[in-house]
Amino acid sequence: MGGQEFYELSLLDVANDLGTRYSVRQWHAEWSEIDGQIMWDQEEIEHFWILSEAERRYAERRLALSERGFIY
Repeated sequence: MGGQEFYELSLLDVANDLGTRYSVRQWHAEWSEIDGQIMWDQEEIEHFWILSEAERRYAERRLALSERGFIY
């Protein structure tokens, strides 16, 4: 597993007093031989009030990851 990278991409919704806020979250991780586990090292979150905007951004991020070879 040495040198492997991992990404987690998710589209989340959270209800609050103002309505539902949507978030596109992307985590990056790499396998650490020293620790023998996945080390999560970078999180990026974007927030949206409109679902279609969040879905569009999610699709853009998913396409960018797939173009870099991350297909799952």
